[in-house]
Amino acid sequence: MSRSGADLALLLLGGFRTLADRAAVEFAARGYEDIRPVHDFALQAILTGADNASELGRRMSVTKQSAAKTIAVLEARGYVERRPDPTDRRRMHIEVTDRGHTLLREGAAIFDDLRRQWETQVGAGAVEQLERTLRQLLGDTTTRLDTPGWLVQDLGGDS
Repeated sequence: MSRSGADLALLLLGGFRTLADRAAVEFAARGYEDIRPVHDFALQAILTGADNASELGRRMSVTKQSAAKTIAVLEARGYVERRPDPTDRRRMHIEVTDRGHTLLREGAAIFDDLRRQWETQVGAGAVEQLERTLRQLLGDTTTRLDTPGWLVQDLGGDS
């Protein structure tokens, strides 16, 4: 059993990737063939205040252009809508629609199911301990995807 930091980093990334990949399969099985976990993450960010492409880009660790494309996809599929800023009609804000809220509930259920699968596989106590340990290691830092676009940059994407 390796004790290298690189192996730990790969295991953590692998855990995330496994959950994201399984979530994509489950979204499709529930009738959301056009949705990926990144769309769920984007909706979460929009719901918590990322109401324009610049802010969504920062929170998702992607360029403003990539965020704008994600917004356009979500808008075309009816998950978000753009509305004029009441104080400055030149600015548009993004809001999650009722359809988007339904998708978010489905996403929460999917990730809860995936957690339960891990609990069945290794035990609820082990998953709870893993979560406690990660919270302890991360401290009070809010988990976001925006510090900085290291993963996208490292994978040769646009950040």
